[in-house]
Amino acid sequence: MTARGWLVLVAALVAAAITARLGVWQLDRAQQKIDLQAAIDAEGARPPLTHAELAGPDQLHRRVQLRGSWVPERTVWLDNRPMDGRAGFYVVTPLRLAGRSDAILVQRGWAPRDPVRRDHLPPLVTPPGEVEVVGRLAATPSRLYELGEGGGGPIRQNLDPATFAVETGLPLLPLTVVQTAGADDGGLLRHWPAPDLGLHKHYGYAFQWFALCALILALYVWFQHLRPRLRRQPA
Repeated sequence: MTARGWLVLVAALVAAAITARLGVWQLDRAQQKIDLQAAIDAEGARPPLTHAELAGPDQLHRRVQLRGSWVPERTVWLDNRPMDGRAGFYVVTPLRLAGRSDAILVQRGWAPRDPVRRDHLPPLVTPPGEVEVVGRLAATPSRLYELGEGGGGPIRQNLDPATFAVETGLPLLPLTVVQTAGADDGGLLRHWPAPDLGLHKHYGYAFQWFALCALILALYVWFQHLRPRLRRQPA
């Protein structure tokens, strides 16, 4: 084999090894997300926490059954949150926990948006007094990609608990409750979308990398071995 032939062989093997490794990496990423979902499901299967047991971020994904009173004047409407094919808001209200001095944000449900007046808020029923809220813990309310830090006011794109605590003076826990039941809110929907792990994306990328690896090897065999032999054969 000539020096040029060795160079082509090494280049083909290196390219094939890199693309194959990238394919394996994508499969590893998919498995990591599967393991993460299994850990989340395991946390969700544990007994629900009460308002007296809430502590911090290490309790993420746990189910909760809380008692407290709403702080309705601090309700925030998260815009551009569709549900069941309709445009609307996610309604987030702080819940002052019973028997404690702190509070927690609760993503209470979904409400439709006025198709004519985007700044018009639908009526919201907020029960007075002590209520019971059932849900699961998340780090923050639903988040969307946002340019800049966003503004204040009742209608917002995203809501960060730490920033909102400074803004309102409420002693908020670094957690959010995604409510699933309890505290009648006058028709708010809670058809929360299932988390998308992106497994199909990782599997798709893995297939592309493995296909590219196979193509590189096939082209090497064709141009370096099969095609020269066919040319040397008599007509």
